[in-house]
Amino acid sequence: MTELREPNLLYTDVEDDLRASVRDLLADRAPAEAVLKRAETAEPYDLKLWRTLAAELGAAGLAVPEELGGHGASAREVAVVLEELGRSVAPVPFLGSVVLATSALLGADTAAPVAAELLPRLAAGEVIGALAVPLTTAPDAGFPAAVTAGADGTLSGRVGAVADASAAELLVVPATGPDGPGLYAVEAASAGVTVSELVSLDLTRRVADVVLDHAPARLVASGAHAESGLRHALTTAAGLLASEQLGIAEWALTETTGYLRTRYQFGRPVGSFQSLKHRLADLYTDLVAARAAARYAADALATGGEDVEVAVAIAQARTAPIAVHTVEEAIQLHGGIGMTWEHPAHLYLKRAKADELALGTPGRHRARLAELVDLPA
Repeated sequence: MTELREPNLLYTDVEDDLRASVRDLLADRAPAEAVLKRAETAEPYDLKLWRTLAAELGAAGLAVPEELGGHGASAREVAVVLEELGRSVAPVPFLGSVVLATSALLGADTAAPVAAELLPRLAAGEVIGALAVPLTTAPDAGFPAAVTAGADGTLSGRVGAVADASAAELLVVPATGPDGPGLYAVEAASAGVTVSELVSLDLTRRVADVVLDHAPARLVASGAHAESGLRHALTTAAGLLASEQLGIAEWALTETTGYLRTRYQFGRPVGSFQSLKHRLADLYTDLVAARAAARYAADALATGGEDVEVAVAIAQARTAPIAVHTVEEAIQLHGGIGMTWEHPAHLYLKRAKADELALGTPGRHRARLAELVDLPA
């Protein structure tokens, strides 16, 4: 049985300061009305906000070592940013670039020339990256075979539902070639690359099909290094996605509690009705559990150790359904206004539902957890 370590679930002063900075930025640049308005346009991503968050605030390079142009922080700090992005559902390509693409390069061979060249650019926010795997791919899915590498180094194949691909300038592509698995870097503007945005449930995080037709590519890592990089990216992303789901649930509960305090029926605040108090208390209890699971995963990813896979599986199995349920309750408890397009609740429900499918469903993670802890069928 996997031995579990005692995690540190508390936020540090540095993490609290980072949270305050990100929250202030998002409150100023991505209020609910602005996010709602942008979701209806042909430009869903706020790239000006992205440049401020990634470059000026330094969020893109948090987990990148200082010698590679980053800040040398850890997954804990990245998790704090994701919590705040979940609270605002800000339309920025943070998951695709900072979490997935950057983690793939960090988990491969960082001493390799291509990785050493690309990581500083990603850390500085100079380019937006995306990892060319379907967003639904679970950490234990194995190396994909959708893209093949030719003897001439070009890539051909199709990958569906890639997160943030329509905003990406750099694609990190897992491909299988004559020498086995490899991770390749592909410029999105290159000949032979076609990125077609799909109709996405989540209006604030788009997915796209990526088609490669003898697209020029540079080898980042091969063999075991490539497999390690991909698995590291998917495991990190699944664990940190729980922090985004935590942020979604926090927004839903805070927004609902505030609304029920000001909404009156029969001369009393709706929130004073006992049945609604019980529902809010249940949501708060769920939120505490979600926070513990998300922080456990973030701390395990930051410190390493044998319990990383267990922590990630617990986090996704627990936080994903809690985020969905909390937003569903928020819509119900807001009454008629919660059902309207003008209220932002539908954006949070769509993000929560999309996140529930991303990087492995809760059922997939529960099954994986049973394997990790030797739980009999």
